[in-house]
Amino acid sequence: MRPSVRNAWLATILAALGLPAAAFAQDGENLAQAAQNPVANLISLPFQNNTAFGLGEFDRTQNVLNIQPVIPVSLSPKVNLITRTILPVVSQPDLGAADGSTFGLGDLSFTAFLSPAQPGRLIWGIGPNLVIPTGTADALSTRKWSIGPSAVGLVTPGPWVVGVLISNVWSFAGDSERSDVNQMLIQYFINYNLPNGWYLSTSPILTADWKADDGEEWIVPFGGGFGKIFRIGTQPVNGSVQAFWTAVHPDERPYPEWTLRMQLQFLFPQ
Repeated sequence: MRPSVRNAWLATILAALGLPAAAFAQDGENLAQAAQNPVANLISLPFQNNTAFGLGEFDRTQNVLNIQPVIPVSLSPKVNLITRTILPVVSQPDLGAADGSTFGLGDLSFTAFLSPAQPGRLIWGIGPNLVIPTGTADALSTRKWSIGPSAVGLVTPGPWVVGVLISNVWSFAGDSERSDVNQMLIQYFINYNLPNGWYLSTSPILTADWKADDGEEWIVPFGGGFGKIFRIGTQPVNGSVQAFWTAVHPDERPYPEWTLRMQLQFLFPQ
């Protein structure tokens, strides 16, 4: 019997007997730390929705739903391969007008982290990040194939999960009439886990476009929110809400004034 099914079955028996379910609160806390670890040995299926407000001179709204399955594979007793795929479903407004938008798929991002199966205090992973131009419209795609390194490192002292993920990709093929790609992404994450599966979190995504003019490269948001591990029937789910204000931004490129992120992450403990 799978752990998630067994735990739900036992919790039902405890509730029927009127006994405390402290063990299941602890299970929620353990799942929270695993869900917050990008290279955990945990299959998960996050649906992350990002709504960006105040884009362009007409204050348009963009919506991006990232479908991003995470699948770990054991290569040996010492090494795991953690694959992370991000497929965005995008509603992109026409930034040059007060109405009109394009809806479809964006470019797919695939990362494969090699990570120790039995890490020490520092948990880490490193591997390639490949961006495939799967966008269904010109407004949703770079039309470029891009690749580069990606690395993640984190520590988990007590109730904390603190780490950073960094990647940079360069275009190497694709539409010669489209601009080349040289982009960096940095996501730091700080989580404080509370009893009963609740946690406080901040995990903004910083981006740099190295092809932009000097002083126009960075978009840097600040903010945070909260989340909770809960169950839908026997299925463990990680739900969270965060809001971010754009503190550093270019003057000549569009940027969101603030962003709302909501996520449901379905967890499949092994």
